Amino acid sequence: MSGANEYGAELTDFRRRVAELQTARALPAHQRLSVLDAALIELQHVADVLWPRYEQLASAARAPGGGRADPREQQLLRALFQRLPIPVVLLDRDCVVRRMNFSATQLFQTRAGYATGRPLTESLRRDGRAVLRSQVAAVARDEGGRSLVVHLPGPGGDGALRVTLAGLRPPGEPHSAVLATFQPTGEGAVAVAAPTVPGQAGGGRPPGARPDLDEVTRHAERLDLIDDMATTLLGAMALAGSGPKTVLDRAAAVLHGRFADWVIADVAADPARPGTARRVVALGPPDAAGDRVTSVAEQDPAGCPLVAEAIRDGVSALQVRPHDADAFGRDASGAPVLIREDVTSLLCVPLRVSPAEPVLGALTLFRTGGRGAFEMAEAGVADRLSRHLALALGRISHQPPPSEDGQQPAERAVAPGS
Repeated sequence: MSGANEYGAELTDFRRRVAELQTARALPAHQRLSVLDAALIELQHVADVLWPRYEQLASAARAPGGGRADPREQQLLRALFQRLPIPVVLLDRDCVVRRMNFSATQLFQTRAGYATGRPLTESLRRDGRAVLRSQVAAVARDEGGRSLVVHLPGPGGDGALRVTLAGLRPPGEPHSAVLATFQPTGEGAVAVAAPTVPGQAGGGRPPGARPDLDEVTRHAERLDLIDDMATTLLGAMALAGSGPKTVLDRAAAVLHGRFADWVIADVAADPARPGTARRVVALGPPDAAGDRVTSVAEQDPAGCPLVAEAIRDGVSALQVRPHDADAFGRDASGAPVLIREDVTSLLCVPLRVSPAEPVLGALTLFRTGGRGAFEMAEAGVADRLSRHLALALGRISHQPPPSEDGQQPAERAVAPGS
């Protein structure tokens, strides 16, 4: 019992120190560096002292006649990592994310569940990926901590981050992990948003708090987009002689610029040959030269793995900082399209009414440069829009051709008694 009491007292002191560190969230970004060393010390204390003692107490509690661990203290240990006021990521020796706290998810504009199990280098500019990977491997080999500068993708060289790496040996594991902390550095550095309250799924707000006006605005914009798309599709279907290209052209115009920098649409070419397709629409950003748009428009969709999988297998894809440069194929000069256009996030969704229905095509959306990455909520919007597009395409394909007088058969007058 004395061991549990000592542990409780030490944990109480630890909670007090963490509460002091949390106040750093209110400081300007350049003043938070002073708490970095203290936060690292507290993390090391958790890994080397508090967590092993907790495991000992938990083991004793599971033994016959043992006590029961305090669930509140257990919750504190689990939430501690998330509450740190600076972006912190726990990596393995291959630079793959094992844990990411709330500040880090906001810095990298991603979800912890999506980032876990993926290389952190996907979220960085390409010129710093190999360097970070090498330094993380060195720290994991117990060659000592180190610091370096990397950059987030974006125009103008913005997004410089100072990364501090420290080795960490998780209890009960044979290999070292690497703790990475991030701080903006230099002029034009990105701002690190204050972390949300742990326990609120997806960055939700606690009960009684005022609504997030930015989130309300984004939600309204998504609803407006769905409404405008429905109106556009209804208008396209009402046109006499309307075909798939007419529908997709009008739908792409709604999405272009407003929702994505690039809008690309392909339709299934031959139902007897799953995966075959032809490109119908390719719209690029205003600064894209004619040759750049033409090279994408003339691509064979079979050479775009994302499109081929969407049409053949009905697979949707949401990628932030795509790691596979050839995921959307190459242009006529042999350059990967994703690299040439500086694609920072993409969505590729199959066009079908339901999983039981055939795939009629694929819709691919790119965001480039410094534009914010696609979020899960926006992926849900794209999925809804893809179903609406599939309904319109299916209606067009089953619509009988107009008669010689330009009227649809259903519009012809019926003579009395006929």
